[in-house]
Amino acid sequence: MKKPAQFETGCLHCKVRMHSVFNVLEVDQLNEMFMYKSCSTYKKGQYIFAENGLPAGLFCINNGKIKISKTGFDGKEQIIRLAKSGDIVGYRALIANERYASSAVTLEDASICIIDKAYFFKSLETNPKLLFEVVKKMSRDLKEAEDHIVSLSQKNVRERMAEALLFLKATYGYEEDNKTINVSLTREEIADYVGTSTESCIRLLSEFNQDKMIALKGKKISIINLPILIQTANIED
Repeated sequence: MKKPAQFETGCLHCKVRMHSVFNVLEVDQLNEMFMYKSCSTYKKGQYIFAENGLPAGLFCINNGKIKISKTGFDGKEQIIRLAKSGDIVGYRALIANERYASSAVTLEDASICIIDKAYFFKSLETNPKLLFEVVKKMSRDLKEAEDHIVSLSQKNVRERMAEALLFLKATYGYEEDNKTINVSLTREEIADYVGTSTESCIRLLSEFNQDKMIALKGKKISIINLPILIQTANIED
């Protein structure tokens, strides 16, 4: 496995700090945390951590997009969560003192900081505000996972595809044109999130394109008719 390149960034001047669980830390606490972390850059497709690995620290996304996935009994990958700049990943296994139940892989070039395990636990014990932020993050991720499970079990594949596109928009936002979803996923990766075959994914995206709900340009997907996409997903805006 190729090693990521190293870089350094101060926690106090981190551009995404206010969008992370560390937004509650004071200046002296941020300066102290800087002493207990290391930062690396990862190329697209690199593993941050892999299933069954042992956690050594907390991963915080300084910049980039990450997929969290799990391999099923049939060897097929299921994307269970997507992460963005400011998110923490790998924290459940770290807190539970368990091996990773999933893998984290970069969807694009990314910069990731890893905070020392012992220091992170000490910070949770001594800083109730940080502990509360981590609990809130865990609760939001749990709700997202629950919603995804319900969608996989109760919605048809067309509804799930529309819902997946809306989720990508909500997670990563639009590019400057205010239409194109700001992430590039392969058809296989979209299928792995929706829970369908790559062939069905390609067919459905083509149908959505023909119905003028979306526009396709390579891996890029633009939302053309948001109300109809919401209606197709069978959810409330």
